Amino acid sequence: MSTPRIAEVTRNTAETQITVRVNLDGKGQAKLSTGIGFFDHMLDQIARHGLIDLDITAKGDLHIDGHHTVEDVGITLGQAVAQAVGDKKGLRRYGHAYVPLDEALSRVVVDFSGRPGLIMNVPFKSGVIGTFDSQLAHEFFQGFVNHAFVTLHIDNLRGDNAHHQAETVFKAFARALRAALELDPRSAGMIPSTKGSL
Repeated sequence: MSTPRIAEVTRNTAETQITVRVNLDGKGQAKLSTGIGFFDHMLDQIARHGLIDLDITAKGDLHIDGHHTVEDVGITLGQAVAQAVGDKKGLRRYGHAYVPLDEALSRVVVDFSGRPGLIMNVPFKSGVIGTFDSQLAHEFFQGFVNHAFVTLHIDNLRGDNAHHQAETVFKAFARALRAALELDPRSAGMIPSTKGSL
């Protein structure tokens, strides 16, 4: 490995103050503090199963709800990943994963295409998981794709428990990211596109 794929991004608004540090070639270590327990649990899945070191501190207007905090963490994480990944030379680019948890099963496919796009089909069986509004999963991933410049397809194929549904989504996202972010020794120094740029 030549250049370390590490980045740190800070985002301060009237609604949130967020700092994200990432190491794309880490060991899955995480330091997480968003004020939303279940969201921290999901971010931990990204670190652990994506083998990405994550350090995320977020202070948001949780007295209103979790929307701004979750969305802005997605934005800031996307910016950090985009910075850390660099020019994408030698990148595998594509990744996919299926992950089960008991009765739930999810599939995630990612492309570091340079074009933001999200297709997400997750029919959550509950509107709230702990104190986490399940609709905010979409806001997190939308913020991420818009700023990481990736195309992301997320499908929960089955599941009766919203916690299990969410956990399979985040674990599959982590595994797909891990695959896409790997460096392919056969294409070292090459942009993985016929266009010559991503």
